[in-house]
Amino acid sequence: MLTGILAGLAAGALWGLVFVAPHVAHGFASSDLTAGRFIAYGAMAVGMMAWGLRGTPRWPTWRQAGAAAGLSILGFTGYYLLLVLAIRDAGAELPALIIGTIPLWVVLLGKPQGVRWAALLPGLVLTMAGLVLMADVPHGASEAAAGAGGAARAAVYWRGIGIALVALVFWTAFALLNSAWLKRHPEVRATDWANWLGIATGLGGLVLWLAAGSGVASLAAQPGVGRFVLVCLAIGVGSSWVATILWNVASQRLSASLCGQLIVSETLFALLYTFAWDGRWPTPAQWAACVLFTLGILASIKAHR
Repeated sequence: MLTGILAGLAAGALWGLVFVAPHVAHGFASSDLTAGRFIAYGAMAVGMMAWGLRGTPRWPTWRQAGAAAGLSILGFTGYYLLLVLAIRDAGAELPALIIGTIPLWVVLLGKPQGVRWAALLPGLVLTMAGLVLMADVPHGASEAAAGAGGAARAAVYWRGIGIALVALVFWTAFALLNSAWLKRHPEVRATDWANWLGIATGLGGLVLWLAAGSGVASLAAQPGVGRFVLVCLAIGVGSSWVATILWNVASQRLSASLCGQLIVSETLFALLYTFAWDGRWPTPAQWAACVLFTLGILASIKAHR
């Protein structure tokens, strides 16, 4: 259980990077950043599969490949494209908080039969209280409305919130379905599943780039292209390949509801990275929210013992 918990927390720390990536790679299209991330993930997976040819490589059956393709859209290409679009329209903080409600939905929808609702309630209440403290929707909307364009900027802001809600549905479905699939296939190693997902995700990223991405010459001519490539590699290898292996380890060892609660760590790290990038300290309410998130994780761990 401890291995699964540590793996889930480490995955959250790596996933948190994707919330600040659009700001670091500012000036590049959302489709290019999404495609770059997942092409890097796919290339890493292909490289690891090729390296495994010297040993005993594990290849998926057609059914397993189909499952990997479907889940790659829910948890990677489709989800992250929606998230990048949401961050573009509404900034990083509120989309991060909306995604932060995933633990609540996963706990509610994925509760194991042996765990009582009364035991889960403290973790759920602490997490919700943290979200209430952290969220500042009226402030964000009023800032958007006060800027140039007024109503038009406010409409863009709320469009971003709507997109973030769709991304929430995508990843909640991925968390539940991925956990259930791994439970039904204990013979599949976490690294193998990460590679199969990576190849499917890389193909999806390539299709996205061919359909909506910028040309190579256009990308190369943009200022900051070196930083863009480094960001794609960081979130493609670290936030995708490594994080997926860690999450698969957690999913195989823990219940879906406990895994869901560990996703709060993604929100914590996303906020930490965003504050660091912006060069500002959290407000007292935001510090209190982070403490409540942490207590919620600890309460959920205790409930699942």
